[in-house]
Amino acid sequence: MAGPATAQPPLEPGARRLATVALSLATFMNVLDTTIANVSLPNIAGDLGVSPNQGTWVITSFGVANAIAVPLTGWLSQRFGQVRLFVSSVVLFVLASLLCGMATSLEMLIAARVLQGAVAGPMIPLSQSLLLQTYPREKAGMALAMWSMTTLVAPVMGPILGGWLSDNLSWPWIFYINGPVGLAAAWVSWQLLKHRESPTRKLPIDKVGLVLLVVWVGALQIMLDKGKELDWFASGEIIALAVVAAVGFALFVAWELTEDHPVVDLSLFARPNFLFGVIALATGYGVFFGTVVVMPLWLQQFMGYTATWAGLVTAPIGLLALLLSPVIGKILPRSDPRRIATVAFLVFALVSFMRSGFSTGIAPVDVVIPQVIQGVAMACFFIPLVSIVLSGLPMERIPSASGVSNFVRITFGAFGASLMTTLWERRAALHHEHLVARIAPDNPLAGQALNSLQGQGLDMTRGLALLEREVTVQAFSLAVNDVFWLSGWLFLALLATIWLTHPIHSRPAGAPADAAH
Repeated sequence: MAGPATAQPPLEPGARRLATVALSLATFMNVLDTTIANVSLPNIAGDLGVSPNQGTWVITSFGVANAIAVPLTGWLSQRFGQVRLFVSSVVLFVLASLLCGMATSLEMLIAARVLQGAVAGPMIPLSQSLLLQTYPREKAGMALAMWSMTTLVAPVMGPILGGWLSDNLSWPWIFYINGPVGLAAAWVSWQLLKHRESPTRKLPIDKVGLVLLVVWVGALQIMLDKGKELDWFASGEIIALAVVAAVGFALFVAWELTEDHPVVDLSLFARPNFLFGVIALATGYGVFFGTVVVMPLWLQQFMGYTATWAGLVTAPIGLLALLLSPVIGKILPRSDPRRIATVAFLVFALVSFMRSGFSTGIAPVDVVIPQVIQGVAMACFFIPLVSIVLSGLPMERIPSASGVSNFVRITFGAFGASLMTTLWERRAALHHEHLVARIAPDNPLAGQALNSLQGQGLDMTRGLALLEREVTVQAFSLAVNDVFWLSGWLFLALLATIWLTHPIHSRPAGAPADAAH
C-alpha cells in the first residue's frame, strides 16, 4: 500500500498550459456526448429501423451508466490512482465511441452507450482534480475557470455539431470524432502527469453499496427519462420505478454511513460548505438546464425555427462566458466567492424575467440579447460555487468531492429537464383550455377571424384547423412565459443557500488544509 499523500508541486507554465488543453479537451468530449446525440435521434432511429421512442434509449442508456459511475470516482482513484484512472477512462471512452459508431442494431448501440457512459464517469471529476494540482495555490481560481469554460461551451456546441454531422456526413460521425480528440488528450495527459500519480490503497469492494447505487440511480434515471412520455404517476411503471428509487436510496444512505469503506463518501455532506454549495450548484444547474431544453423546443415546434437556427440564436450564451471566465478565475482568490455567485443568480433571474415577456412576435435579436447577458451568469456560476464546494478539503479528498458533487449536479440536470418540460406542457394545456373557451360562436372576434379566413378562400374545416393551430402556438408561448417566470423566482430563492456557506477566502479551493468549515 502506498504511503500518505504528499502535495504535488505545480507544473511549469508551459507544461501547465499543455496539461490544461489536454484535460479540458477530455472534459469537452465527455460533456459534448451528453447532448450531441439528441438532435441525431431521428437519423439513428431511421437508419436502425426503430421508432423514435425506442431511439431515446440511446440517450437514457448513457445517462444511467454515467450517473452510476461518476460518484465512484473517489473510491476508484484510491484503488488505481488518479492519473492512471483518468487516462484509462479516456482511452476506454474512445473505444466505446468507436463501438457506438459501428453499431448495426439498436441493441448493439445501447450496449456500447452503456459502456461509454460507465467509463466516462471518472473523466470530469478527475479532470477537475488533476487540473487543480497542476496550478499553484494562488492560481486555483484560474484552474477552475479553465475547467468550467469547457462545461459551458460543450452543451451549446453539442446540438449544433451533432446536427451538422448527421446532415452532412452520417450519424456514426458524432461518435467517431471522439477518436483523435480523445487519443491526443490521453497521450498528452499521460506524458505530463504520469510522474505525479496519487497514492493507492487496496480497498475492499463495497459490494452491497455498489449494488444499491446501481439500483436506485438506474431506477431514478429511467423514471426521469420516461416520466413525461408515460404521463408520470398515471403510469404503474413510473410508480414502480419511483418506489424502487426511494427505497433503494434510503437503504444506500443507511448502508454507506455505517460502512468502513463506502463506495461513495457521504461524510462530505457533514461539511456546510459542501452541503450548501452542492445544493446551490445542483439546483441552480437543474433550473438552468431545464430552461435550456425548453427554449429550443419552443423555437422549433411553435416559432418556425429550424434546428440550425435554433442552435445559432441560443449559442451566444457562450460569448461572455468565455470572455469573463478567465477574469473571474483571476479575481477569485482575492474575492468572496459568495458575492460572485450572488451576481450569477441575480443575472439568471433577470434573464428569466426578461424571457417571461416573450410573445409570438419576437424577432431573433430578442432571443439573442438575453442569451448574451446570461453569459455573465454562466461565468459567475460554476467557478465560485465549485470553489465553495471544495473549500477547505485536503487534496486527497478532491476526487471524491468532485465526483459526488458532479453526480448530484448531473442528476438535478435530469430533474430540471423532465420537470420543466412537463410544467411547460401542463401549463400549455391549461392556457389552451382557457383560450378555446373564449372562441365561442357568440364571440364577435372569433366570428371575424373565421370570416377573414373564409374570405381568403379557406372553407370552414380548414379555417378552424388554422385557428386551432394559432391557439396552440399561443398556449405554448404563454406556457414558456410561465416557465421562465417560475425560474426567475427559483434563482432568487437559491441566493439564501449561498450565504449559508463559509468559504476560506485566504486559501483557494484544493489547498491542503482541512478546516472545520
